[in-house]
Amino acid sequence: MRYISTRGQAPELTFEEAMLTGLARDGGLYLPAEIPAIPSDEIAALAGQPYEEIAFRVMWPYVSGSFSEDEFRGIIARAYEGFGHAARAPLRQLDANAFLLELFHGPTLAFKDFAMQLIGQLFQTALERSGERVTIVGATSGDTGSAAIEAFRGLDNVDVFILFPHGRVSEVQRRQMTTPEDANVHALALDGDFDDCQAAVKAMFNDFEFRDGVRLAGVNSINFARVLAQVVYYFSSATNLGAPHRAVDFTVPTGNFGDIFAGYIARRMGLPIGRLVVATNQNDILHRCLSGQGYHKGDTIPSISPSMDIQVSSNFERALYYAYDQDGRAVAQLMDELKTGGFEVSQGAMQALRETYASGRASETETGATIRSTLASSAELVCPHTAVGLKVAGEQARPGVPMVTLATAHPAKFPAAVEEASGVFPPLPSRMGNLYEKPERVHRIANDLGAIEDHIRGHIHA
Repeated sequence: MRYISTRGQAPELTFEEAMLTGLARDGGLYLPAEIPAIPSDEIAALAGQPYEEIAFRVMWPYVSGSFSEDEFRGIIARAYEGFGHAARAPLRQLDANAFLLELFHGPTLAFKDFAMQLIGQLFQTALERSGERVTIVGATSGDTGSAAIEAFRGLDNVDVFILFPHGRVSEVQRRQMTTPEDANVHALALDGDFDDCQAAVKAMFNDFEFRDGVRLAGVNSINFARVLAQVVYYFSSATNLGAPHRAVDFTVPTGNFGDIFAGYIARRMGLPIGRLVVATNQNDILHRCLSGQGYHKGDTIPSISPSMDIQVSSNFERALYYAYDQDGRAVAQLMDELKTGGFEVSQGAMQALRETYASGRASETETGATIRSTLASSAELVCPHTAVGLKVAGEQARPGVPMVTLATAHPAKFPAAVEEASGVFPPLPSRMGNLYEKPERVHRIANDLGAIEDHIRGHIHA
């Protein structure tokens, strides 16, 4: 399997090369040159299989040239052995055709663990084989950072630096990034918002002298390995609900578009997904775009669902690549226009997007109301991001078609917002009960590329 850039001007790479590279040197995002299809009978055979077996069968075509079968099975086993539920991604029924896909049973209580635990093991295996060392830099609106730090902490061949917006993540999210004692992980609180963090990471990748000097690697969802790991739980949940013999719809609360783009890949592989519904909070640039209003950046408004407080959705570039018939030059032009504020989507591309994606939004008031109503109707306490998804899912549900809403985080990651909405304080699982007592280790840094690069150079291990 070869991997190509969405902008068409970077060399083709193997899976391992694309994983370790992260962002393509032309500024684009890597994708497989072709998406393998899984026959209907093989999809049906996934029903009832352990999550690790489904993961192997779904991902193997993408990685088979870079890892042996035994290596990859071992990587998967190690990635998920620390999850707190034997099913890894269990389904919870809320109503006749309404389901929650619980993606918060990993070590940091968020869906990012599915990808990050896997990618940590993939990196470790590849770097042990080569003897090389890399510097991982990531941006987070809350959950990616803690998942990355948990996945890479203590590893011999990796330094990890995570940029998060100062004062704009929940206390639990912050403490998960700032309390690990391992010397190879570094939490950087940036004076800015998530889009500033993400822009700094992309700028570092485009500073080739810095990039090559520190051997930069990325674990944000610009890395296709992250998206690939998320494809798996679409297959595990849909087959448990009757696929491929019936269609299943999914609603995904998303800010950076990676989690829902994984659903698109699953659909292209043959999984009968009927609708992929994008759910946004008040930072609704994706909903506005999919409603025909173009993609135009505005101010990021802090919300009770902070992981979705994003204006520049990196993975939307991958969706545009397919909507524009895999025309890398067209995508590059759109991304140039985005630098000056935004772009319009052509009529043909808009039609292609609407054939795949629907969308909706939830206000702060509606998010809180959904937390309360879900607790009252089904005894489920959900996080604000999941509540955004449930509100939109209710509007988009079709009679007789299962609607699966991705429950992206444990409510205990956002205790203040959940308690204010529901009157119930969500406690942390017992294994994390001392999180509030641990000392924090964090460096506050200005939104200045030179200062960030100098800090990283000064803190990596030789």
